[in-house]
Amino acid sequence: MSLAATAATATAAAGPGFLSPTGVEITFLLVGLVTFGAALVTVTTRQLVHAALWLVVTLGGLAVEYLLLTAEFIAWVQVLIYVGSVVVLLLFGLMLTKAPIGRSPDADSGNRPVALAVAVAAAVALVWVVVDAFRTTWIDLGGPAQGSTEVSGRFLFRNWVLPFEALSVLLLAALVGAIVLSRKNGAAPTDGSAVGGSEEEQR
Repeated sequence: MSLAATAATATAAAGPGFLSPTGVEITFLLVGLVTFGAALVTVTTRQLVHAALWLVVTLGGLAVEYLLLTAEFIAWVQVLIYVGSVVVLLLFGLMLTKAPIGRSPDADSGNRPVALAVAVAAAVALVWVVVDAFRTTWIDLGGPAQGSTEVSGRFLFRNWVLPFEALSVLLLAALVGAIVLSRKNGAAPTDGSAVGGSEEEQR
């Protein structure tokens, strides 16, 4: 056996590598970059409605990533629940609280260095945990779907049922809070006519 054949056999036995990416892996990387850019715009824009719309792009990019990882069920759940429900809930909250449509200078915070430090620390911790947990795990993109309904449902409702229910309660609380804030803003007088009328009546 020649030296080249021996090297090829050793490479095949070692498993997949990063030096010969497939088309799916390149697409995964490109979609990830677009999703990351949309997430940055979401947290940096001063227009609340634009932030919600860029959040749609971010969550849609995550759904595409799930599709590329052969997790079709998780991808459609991402679209139906997050893009179709959570973003709509945010838009309803913006409308109910009468948020400004244009630029909002007061929406910015002066604690950008602290927020950036916390974001970087959280990102590093998350990447470290994921890399440490899935260091030797490879997904066969040409094989059967990994995120089927049966497997995902069994894993979700056996191991993560309490966080799943807590998330639904959290979304309900956010909607109720938006309604309460809108009622308070609507009940408050917008000018001094009510106060002036009461003073005239007292005189």
